[in-house]
Amino acid sequence: MINLKNVSKTFGKQHALDNISLQFPKNKTSVIVGPSGSGKSTLLRSLNLLETPEAGEYEFNDEKIDFSKKLSSKTILNIRRKTSMVFQSFNLFPHLTVLKNVMEGQVQVLNKSKEEAKEVAEKLLDKVGMLDKSDSYPSQLSGGQAQRVAIARSLAMHPEYILLDEPTSALDPEIELEVLKVLLDLAKEKQSLVIVTHNLTFAQRVADKIVFIEDGKVGFDGDTKDFFESDDQRIKDFLAAMTLQNI
Repeated sequence: MINLKNVSKTFGKQHALDNISLQFPKNKTSVIVGPSGSGKSTLLRSLNLLETPEAGEYEFNDEKIDFSKKLSSKTILNIRRKTSMVFQSFNLFPHLTVLKNVMEGQVQVLNKSKEEAKEVAEKLLDKVGMLDKSDSYPSQLSGGQAQRVAIARSLAMHPEYILLDEPTSALDPEIELEVLKVLLDLAKEKQSLVIVTHNLTFAQRVADKIVFIEDGKVGFDGDTKDFFESDDQRIKDFLAAMTLQNI
């Protein structure tokens, strides 16, 4: 379980996160939605400590972090070993093949042998439908293929949570579907996921809970069905705008 209590993060005078308290349950899929610039990505990056809030508490299972105090390198590394980020831009190593991209973290961080890392990498590439591209380089892949490799690379690190920041927003609809199917499968397998997305159809399908963020504040935190059937006018307006209902 990830638990945030009274977390705040500012950029200059802007409150990116304004006294936020949230829980992200284990073995569930939590989806973060909201308008652009609302603080969604800042919230997600804070879970991996790529952003460090100035105030509040972060609990990860039995580990507690006070953001008002300087974080040690050991603390940061420990959280990053439990949480793996998947970015919109894939962030694959361009000089490594697909297979070696998935092997690299296992060898360098988890201290696995190359033989063991290769075996795990091949199983995961097969899982995401990319085994036949093992010897290809990232530049030879489509966006959807690269994102599936990025997901396999995250899984290879055995994270407790996978954090995905707009993983399909740069993809064409048909290619996007390839990635969404992989994420749906992971959700069914009870992999703990936290996803930032603008794709509300996907969110409605995959999410166990929805978090709606606006102006750095939580506007909704609860069951997916309750969000999409909400009587709150702001949420209704957001859903209408995102689904083009008012055109």
